[in-house]
Amino acid sequence: QTVPILTYHNFSNDRADKMTVKKADFEAQMKLLKDLGYHVISLDEFFDFVEFKADIPRKSCVITIDDGWQGVYDIAYPILKKYRYPATLFVYTDLISGSKKTLSWEQVREMMKNGIDMQNHTKTHRDLGNKEQDESFETYFKSIKEELEVSEDVMSRRLGKKVTSLAYPYGNTN
Repeated sequence: QTVPILTYHNFSNDRADKMTVKKADFEAQMKLLKDLGYHVISLDEFFDFVEFKADIPRKSCVITIDDGWQGVYDIAYPILKKYRYPATLFVYTDLISGSKKTLSWEQVREMMKNGIDMQNHTKTHRDLGNKEQDESFETYFKSIKEELEVSEDVMSRRLGKKVTSLAYPYGNTN
């Protein structure tokens, strides 16, 4: 069974680009999933399925969102609640500052209480797959370790949960 994973980054009321979806388009996409009989499942349910621990409905899909931009709270979150769809937000912890453009930890906790799982997207969104040009392997290794450990610690302290998944920034691994 193929399970599509729909990945988003940011949302806007009136503009779209390769990383941003317009509110009306996101609403139409979520409605289309419902109209076509898709079952939106959590990332945990998906992992249970691929590990042969549980079955999932036919026509299942997963929704993930990366980073932690304010559009997630203002636009995507109310639409996901409307359709009762679970989703996973992969946050990079340095971004969660509560500025006009970024989520606050209060907003993250609220969404987490209402069906949005929170997982790791590193501390600074550093490309984990490539070392910097003049960086030694030892420095690169320490940096990667910090990206993962610090973000996990911050999420544990701020959200009271242990993260179990990582979305690699830029999808880049080595």
